[in-house]
Parts: sequence; C-alpha cells; structure tokens
Amino acid sequence: MLTTTIFSIFAFDQNLAAIAAQYWWALYVVMFLVIFAETGLIVFPFLPGDSFLFVGGAIAAVAGLNVHVLVVILIVAAILGDSVNYSVGRYLGPKVFERAGKPGWFRFVKPVYLQQTQEFFDKYGGFTIIIGRFVPIVRTFAPFLAGVAQMPYSKFLPFNVIGGVIWITSLVYAGYFFGNIPWVKDNLKWVVLAIIILSVLPIAFKVLQERAKKSA
Repeated sequence: MLTTTIFSIFAFDQNLAAIAAQYWWALYVVMFLVIFAETGLIVFPFLPGDSFLFVGGAIAAVAGLNVHVLVVILIVAAILGDSVNYSVGRYLGPKVFERAGKPGWFRFVKPVYLQQTQEFFDKYGGFTIIIGRFVPIVRTFAPFLAGVAQMPYSKFLPFNVIGGVIWITSLVYAGYFFGNIPWVKDNLKWVVLAIIILSVLPIAFKVLQERAKKSA
C-alpha cells in the first residue's frame, strides 16, 4: 500500500499530463468554473485565482494542450464573472452590506473586505476594476462595489474587459512558457506543490490574524 502510494506521488508528472491530455474538456470546464466563481460570486474571495491560472498554463504546456483556446475560455469566464458580480451589487448591494459578516452565506462577506476594496476605489477610481484583478479579495469585491455605487454598465464594461484580458493572458501565458522549460516538465509535481503552498500561506496567515484579533 505504502509503496503504491509513493509510486503514485512520484509518477504525478506523467499522470497529470496524461489525464489533462485525455480529459482536456474537463480541465477547461473546471478552470472556467473556478475563475467564474472567484470573480462572480462574493462568497468565494479566498480562491487562489492567480496561482490557479499560472498552474493551468503550465499544465497546458506539459500536456500539449492548445493554450490559446484555454486563454479565450478563461477570458470569457472572467468577464462574465465580473458582470454577474456587478449585477448582484447593483440590485442586492444594500442588503449584503447590512448583513455582511452575519450568519448564513453573508458570513463570507467580511466588512474588512468591503473596506479594503473601497479604499482601492477611493485611490484608483474605475481603474480599480483593472488593477484589482491582480489583488486577491479586491478582484472579487471590486465589481460588486461598482454595482453598489451604480456605476453605469457602459463605463464598467471596458474596465471589465481590459482587466480580464490582461489578467488572464499574462498569467496563463507566463505559466505556459514556464511549463515548457525542460526542468519544470521533469519536476512538475514539485512546482505545483510549491505554488499551492505559496497560495495557501497568505490565506492561512489572514485567518490566523483575524482569529488573533478576535481573541484579543
């Protein structure tokens, strides 16, 4: 049993590439849903979109998938996600603000997240929609607050499209070129593991920080 487990871990590179190549459609669907959820649903601000996009690009390289198709699919997911989030903020914003942090799904909407995003808007205005794409938490709440503020959709949409295109293309293509490095192809399991750990650490640190504040 132990031997089989160890072998499976060290065969992860080959297994991952083979699975991605065979079930490429599943990879596209999963990545679409994750990116849409993080950008479109305010209850998922903790999803590690940046590292997820980078890893997705690297897997596409190792599995020999068409990275351009993946990029187009994820751009659509990012734009649709922000549009849905904007609509939620526009029509349900006041109710969400009133119940932020309270029991139910509202507990995922921390008042501090709203405040942090509002500070970005105060500093960068509409460009927060673009800049916020690269800032965890802010990228989830920026379109929501734009809707709450009743920003005209005709003004919101260009920021949404530009931000989505830049965010997706930069990270997926960076991961793709990184995944084409011979050493990375031979050690994909360690690269993916390192990226996962680096993605989880800030979230874990933030959770521990909030618990420490509550205890104090």
